[in-house]
This record gives sequence, C-alpha cells and structure tokens, in this order.
Amino acid sequence: HVQLVESGGGSVQTGGSLRLSCAASASASSTNCIGWFRQAPGKEREGLAAVWLLQSRPYYANSVKGRFTISQDNAKNTLYLQMSSLKPDDTAVYSCARVRGVVAVGFVDYWGQGTQVTVS
Repeated sequence: HVQLVESGGGSVQTGGSLRLSCAASASASSTNCIGWFRQAPGKEREGLAAVWLLQSRPYYANSVKGRFTISQDNAKNTLYLQMSSLKPDDTAVYSCARVRGVVAVGFVDYWGQGTQVTVS
C-alpha cells in the first residue's frame, strides 16, 4: 500500500512563496515517477511537475515553469514543491501522486489527500 501525505499549504499574498512537502511511504519512494498536481475550483486537475527515479531532468507544466521547483530528499522519502511568484490563479488543492509513465491524471495510481493553497 502506497501512502502519500502532503503538508505546507496555506494562504499567501500575490508574489509570495510557499513550499509544499509530500512524505512518501517506503514503497512509494522507490517508485519510478512521483509528481505534483493541482485542482482549482471549477477546473480539471492538472499535472504540474514530476521527477523520475532514473532521469535527472524533471518535468514542468508550462503554467509553472520558471516559478515552481520540484525536488526530493531520498533519505527522508520526501518530495517538495517550491512555489514562488504566486498568483491568484495558483489557488487550488495541491496533491502529490505516484505516476505511471505520463504526468496526467489517467496515469496516477496513488494520490495524497491534498493541501489547500490560497493566493490573494
């Protein structure tokens, strides 16, 4: 069973920064790909960023490229999402997930519970 637990969400002003964390169970930490998604009110869930175990170059969606940075601490089994230059459009529930191949909702087999980020 894979467990993913997010933390670090909250409220921030436009232009501010937040760092999200995703603590993974041992089984998830050894997975091939793990990433961050978000779902804004009234919108579909979108994949934002992901890292692969055997690939050094992370994936970023165009909407967050240059503003968000994904990283991982393998010793702590933790995935991070550093978010900067936040905009009101970034307001959403952010979730980490284990991804099978493509960074898209249909390729996720385990989700965290999500953490709310509100930018005003």
